[in-house]
Amino acid sequence: MAPHILILGGTTEARELAAVLTARPGVRVTTSLAGRVTRPGAVAGEVRIGGFGGVAGLADWMREEHVDALVDATHPFARAITAHAAQAAAATGVPSVVLRRPGWRPGPGDRWHPVDSLDGAAELLPGLGRRVFLTTGRMELAAFAHLTELHFVIRSVELPEPPMPPHTEVLLARGPFTVADESTLLYDHCIDVLVTKDSGGAATSAKLTAARELALPVVVVRRPPLPDGVTSVPDVAGVQRWLDLDSP
Repeated sequence: MAPHILILGGTTEARELAAVLTARPGVRVTTSLAGRVTRPGAVAGEVRIGGFGGVAGLADWMREEHVDALVDATHPFARAITAHAAQAAAATGVPSVVLRRPGWRPGPGDRWHPVDSLDGAAELLPGLGRRVFLTTGRMELAAFAHLTELHFVIRSVELPEPPMPPHTEVLLARGPFTVADESTLLYDHCIDVLVTKDSGGAATSAKLTAARELALPVVVVRRPPLPDGVTSVPDVAGVQRWLDLDSP
């Protein structure tokens, strides 16, 4: 029977991994997407949309579908999903690995203000600027809803979910973005401060370069820690090595 690899997806790396693995003869690949984006990008192999119903549901599905390996390639801030995946893998005895691209690191000229949460970011904002470019995604905007004196420009792939700040302008766009694009956006909207999660990767990093060039402060929400005992790798090649599939 062909080995069955389950990828918990939703990231660029997950799509890349699915394409690499489905190209290999005798490997069955299923990518699970949470379904929060109505028009996700094309994914190679089998695709499953929607949640599993918690740890027990994921474990049951893995047993029923004879999953041989689990790769958690979800967003670095998908804390609950990562915890559930680790627990389900332990319950079923299925080997698992977390694919996490490296986080961003500040360089010379950066004016970063690291915080541990969106609430922490909201607390800093009034002291940093009046016009905020908020790029933390379309959910969890309630943390900023009380900041009635600030103007927010929010960029998201789909319309944000309320509640959100009363003075909000929404830009619907999907990366990657160039430094020129980001510089123009920051300049045209008279942005004073940028707020972002430490997602890592190149697709959305241009805003950090643009902010540095414009000497803008950046509030960076740190990543949540991985569960204890979890194995992680930084890229698709690392998953292939973990699977012992690094050579054709």
